Amino acid sequence: MIKINDLVKVYRTEEVETTALNKLSLEVKEGEFVSIMGASGCGKSTLLNIIGLLDAPNSGSYDFDGIEVANFNEKQRASLRKANIGFVFQNFNLIDELTVFENVELPLIYNNVKSSERKRRVNEILERIGIAHRAKHYPLQLSGGQQQRVAVARALVTNPKLILADEPTGNLDSKSGNDVMELLTELHATGATIIMVTHSSYDAKFSSRIITLKDGEVVSEKQNEHKVDLLVQ
Repeated sequence: MIKINDLVKVYRTEEVETTALNKLSLEVKEGEFVSIMGASGCGKSTLLNIIGLLDAPNSGSYDFDGIEVANFNEKQRASLRKANIGFVFQNFNLIDELTVFENVELPLIYNNVKSSERKRRVNEILERIGIAHRAKHYPLQLSGGQQQRVAVARALVTNPKLILADEPTGNLDSKSGNDVMELLTELHATGATIIMVTHSSYDAKFSSRIITLKDGEVVSEKQNEHKVDLLVQ
């Protein structure tokens, strides 16, 4: 699904030039659950933003599901992104003034889905994620774990090819965080392709492959041999 070669991203100000990604290369196959790890400032969030078509590299190639997208302009990236990628953020990024139903419905509105179809799909995903009983509540009436479930529902409602999760348990207590990781694991088991940025070695054990970055480069990559044992426990 994703093939990246020699990706470079440099941030420049008048006085400072910072290389966030330095000729980085990686591949992610359809149906994989990949964790990206590394110290703060190693390029994890920059890489996720480029994979998610929120930003563009300075050089290198990025093939997304057979389409070369590295040189796409902002409008082209937005069009491909909203049709193919779902995001789950550390801070949930829910809109406080909208109900749970309305937050989850928003991506479908952006995609010009008809009202009756929106209602069907939102209700279906809320049931699937186990948050349907909170459909009329507002985000501030929910626990952190419930808010993240809503965020996962919003990411899934467009049936994306790829789910990107940026520190999805970072603002949650251990129980709520574990619930969210089990939810992502269940989604992966149904065929979802997931890329997750995390500082947590525990969370990374839920994925099938772990990639570690340092100074904008891939320094290690390994299959997670303990994934099945963890899930059995």
